[in-house]
Amino acid sequence: MVRPREFDRDEVLDRAMRVFWEKGYAATSTDDLLAAMNIGRQSLYNAFGDKRRLYLEALERYQANSTSGHLGRLNGAASPLAGIEALLLGLIHDDDADRALGCMGVNAVCEFGTTDPELPPLRAKVGPTLAKSLAARIRDGQARGEIDATVNANEAAAFVQLTMQGIQLAARAGTEPKALKAMARFAVGRLKRR
Repeated sequence: MVRPREFDRDEVLDRAMRVFWEKGYAATSTDDLLAAMNIGRQSLYNAFGDKRRLYLEALERYQANSTSGHLGRLNGAASPLAGIEALLLGLIHDDDADRALGCMGVNAVCEFGTTDPELPPLRAKVGPTLAKSLAARIRDGQARGEIDATVNANEAAAFVQLTMQGIQLAARAGTEPKALKAMARFAVGRLKRR
């Protein structure tokens, strides 16, 4: 008779996500995961398959959660320019430990590049959604006269996404919040109508 699961799957997945986010895939051992998740080895395998499947599920969950937060900040402000600024500034944590994590998605790109065929489809689930929302906000800002009407909205959206990645990578490298915020504000300033 199979024992019923005695843990909250979402809760232990969140714990595993934090370990992968802090250490990356290669540096995370199964023992690290078991300790953080507070479950037995067989429970991990029964619930998630193996370390690889657990990582992919944790990364997908991270991306869905972070994209939801990004869109909330982007669309939460009445002003499109203020929404873009809120999006960028929202990436910057004042807490040193949280800031040093950077972005799990960016960290995965740094760890794997394009060598892992399962990661690009995961990125493709969230990247275009944010790009479309950014482009729409940029076009709205152009219509309102806030954002330079001569910029291509899709190219500007890509620029903002690249800035997001740069901020998150710089945060992981130890850049101070003041410098990160200056980077965010500089990027927003490039979009303003002249």
